[in-house]
Amino acid sequence: MEAVAARLSHLDPQAGGVIRVVMFYDTLMRRRVDLAALARASAGLAECVAGIRLSGTGRVVRVAPDGRPASASPSPASSSAPITLDEEEIGTVWLERPGPPNPLDDVLLDRLAIAAAAVVERYGPARTTMADPALIELAISSGSDEAARARALRLLGFTADLPVHVVAVRSRLPLDRIGGLVCPARLVKAAPLAGVGVLLAAGVDPSRFPAGVRAGIGAASGPGRSWREARTALRFTTPRRPVVHYDELGAVALLAQVPREAARDNADVAAIARMAGNPDDLETLDAYCETGSLRRAADLLHLHHSSVARRIEQIGKALGVELTEPTGLVRARLALTAWRLLDD
Repeated sequence: MEAVAARLSHLDPQAGGVIRVVMFYDTLMRRRVDLAALARASAGLAECVAGIRLSGTGRVVRVAPDGRPASASPSPASSSAPITLDEEEIGTVWLERPGPPNPLDDVLLDRLAIAAAAVVERYGPARTTMADPALIELAISSGSDEAARARALRLLGFTADLPVHVVAVRSRLPLDRIGGLVCPARLVKAAPLAGVGVLLAAGVDPSRFPAGVRAGIGAASGPGRSWREARTALRFTTPRRPVVHYDELGAVALLAQVPREAARDNADVAAIARMAGNPDDLETLDAYCETGSLRRAADLLHLHHSSVARRIEQIGKALGVELTEPTGLVRARLALTAWRLLDD
């Protein structure tokens, strides 16, 4: 390669320089240098400040051409490139060249980004959120033996002392973005599985789920059972209650075990199905079941409470249920929930 670079330098200085840059970084990768050494070598090669930033950890390395840490006040980057791992952007590399970019800066940054991704992957679990779906499935499958499950979790970065929370997600947003939002400072892995997004996280903040996301959160300590609970909780989500923790369901979770035909044949559920053709009535009943109060339902619907009272009276007659009585309200809640569970 040295001979090829020398010959190319006589014919095409640019091509020879490109090969020398590639060889330079290949050598660094073979030596298994860390990020600090990689930044020092790059700054020396570029003869200007070189920087590396990892998004997941917030770590920043800036080195001057003399190999010392650069000053606290960075200059604007003259050129930069993303660091990608498993098709996910995990950071940035850049050069702070005071003058115009060098003709080889793009090549240098490209190889620096590749080398930085290799360093991140080598020293500890990958900092990417997206993971191999096969590993995720092995970690949460009820059919996995404990040894295989433990190995899968270890490969995903979850050590034996690290808690694992399982979340089932339906959303048009990228899973890695959702994972980063709900678990910003701790380990989180994600993968699509059988039409449902799966998050494995060391911690979950339910308040951080973005709008439009439906999520069910498992409660069990074991990933296998927690995944089953998360899928069940996901079935109970609604536009007004987009995030459901399995623990919050209590005995209501038993409705998920009712056979579909039995639910369809129930008179209360059938009445809800007939009423579903009128969105206003369905929304009114939903608000009333959610709050248990005419006035609070009126606040949710932005209507006068007397208007809501008239609607509830008419809906009760159509359902054959006295909705203002505690027993009638319970029947309506159960029927509405069972009807929703028919639509997965």
